[in-house]
Amino acid sequence: MQKAVSLTREDKSMGYVYIILEILGGMGALLIGMKMLSENLTRLAHNKLKAMLNKTAKNRFACVGIGTAVTVLGQSSAFTTVMVVGLVNAGIMTLFQATAMIMGANIGTTLVTWIVSLSDIEITTFFLACAAVGALMLMISKKEKVKAIGSALAGFGLIFVGLMVMKGAFPTDGEEAEVIKRVFGAKIHPLLLLLIGIAITALVQSSTAVNAIIISMTASGIAIGGGAGNALYFIIIGSNIGTCITALISSFGANPSAKRAALIHFLFNFFGAIIFAVLLLAWQGFADTLLTPAFPKNPEMCIALFHTIFNVTCTLIFLPFIKLFVKLANLLVRDKKKGEDEGSLALIELDERLLTSPSVALGYLYQETGKIFTYAMNTLNLSFGAFLKKDEKVKEKVVEHNEELAAANKKVVSYLIKLSASSLAIDEEKTVSALHYVLNDIMRIGELADNVTKYTGHYVNDNLVFSQEFLTGLEGMYGKIKNLFDLSFDAYLGKDFAKLEEVDAQEDAIDKDRRSLVSKHIERLNEGKCQPQNSSVFINLVGNLERAADHITYIAHSIEQSSENKVIAG
Repeated sequence: MQKAVSLTREDKSMGYVYIILEILGGMGALLIGMKMLSENLTRLAHNKLKAMLNKTAKNRFACVGIGTAVTVLGQSSAFTTVMVVGLVNAGIMTLFQATAMIMGANIGTTLVTWIVSLSDIEITTFFLACAAVGALMLMISKKEKVKAIGSALAGFGLIFVGLMVMKGAFPTDGEEAEVIKRVFGAKIHPLLLLLIGIAITALVQSSTAVNAIIISMTASGIAIGGGAGNALYFIIIGSNIGTCITALISSFGANPSAKRAALIHFLFNFFGAIIFAVLLLAWQGFADTLLTPAFPKNPEMCIALFHTIFNVTCTLIFLPFIKLFVKLANLLVRDKKKGEDEGSLALIELDERLLTSPSVALGYLYQETGKIFTYAMNTLNLSFGAFLKKDEKVKEKVVEHNEELAAANKKVVSYLIKLSASSLAIDEEKTVSALHYVLNDIMRIGELADNVTKYTGHYVNDNLVFSQEFLTGLEGMYGKIKNLFDLSFDAYLGKDFAKLEEVDAQEDAIDKDRRSLVSKHIERLNEGKCQPQNSSVFINLVGNLERAADHITYIAHSIEQSSENKVIAG
């Protein structure tokens, strides 16, 4: 590769441009490879990932283990941290659990650095073949699982293609090599190197990419920071702080708990950086004593070893103080003042941070659509209560509720479209499809509530009179509709298939009530006990309530469209 590069550098003035382009190209291949590997490992392990996150325990060690495992599967601490921020924002995870998982994520990401450090070992040449094998699997196979494995292999191979390109970009001899060694080998204050590590990582939003560049430069014989003492490792410390920027940015617009989770991630790495910066400044022989003896002929692996020591040590130091981190975050990020209308659907924000993990995003979406479902039922309760009280003024409030339902529906549909663009498993695609129907049913409930307010208008303005027998029967029917909602809500959020039998039995009872009420109304008409002008309002009102019960039942049965029996719903 070096020969090919030198042939293209006939014009020395363009030599450095070629070096920069090759570094950028190699970094691009590395990042694409990481993305492919992460996405497809997540797809292949989505059931395990979902199960792990659903078992968020109070035990801090268990949460650290879960955070480590999820990061190993996702191959990115930023992926795990951003997802944890989203889960806290959704109310699915506590801040205590999130803090322990973030610590675990920092340990999990060390595996990536170890993989990158293998670039100078001869066996990695065989890893390059993974790109070709994976591409072949993608072209030949039609099976979803095989394609996911192929994409993961192709991504793994691309990581090493990127590393080799970056390594080959740095010349080892000649005028250019001397200039580069002088520039990067100049003595720079360690704290400035730490700031450089923060800045570059924040820019590329990947500590792995920064570590890969450092490893490639080290493998090419470039002594960063003059190679004196522990200079190189200050950049690694800085990259750990820089990677927090992704989570901090992701917390903008989130609730206070999510902001606290992102802040805790920053504080954890910041305090860890202070401890190790002081240690490295005070102990100049740190690297020579602990790192070099372990890998005397492989400085790249010394970098990976330091990265591991940093994250594992920080976790061990701070793990007993999780509650203190939580208290500090609560102190720095205050709760918002309670709004006048906390039940407003305008407050629902669908967290796009979770789109990186479709399984978790679907669980979050179930929780949010459950809120919208409840809001639609409350709107129906409002309109039915107004009918009984002959209260026309409620119509305006029902109209406002329906406007909020329409806005929430639009948000969820937009979120579903973005989710559909992700790499979804077949059962997840079915769930997304089912949710579109659920939203339609929710909107119908709101529209039927609006219809009830119209019947209230006729009730009042046309001076209609309904018998107590009818009103009592109507209240009994509506009581069953409220019970049907409770059963359907539990079945929907919990994906409880056993509840469907109770749902169907209650819906049948409501149908019988409608038929009975209409039949008795006709009898009263024939006997002259009821005014004929009541018929339109009576029959349409009962019919609309029965239709609302149908849509509530459809929502419960939507869980049958997904093959899985369990979804994370809090």
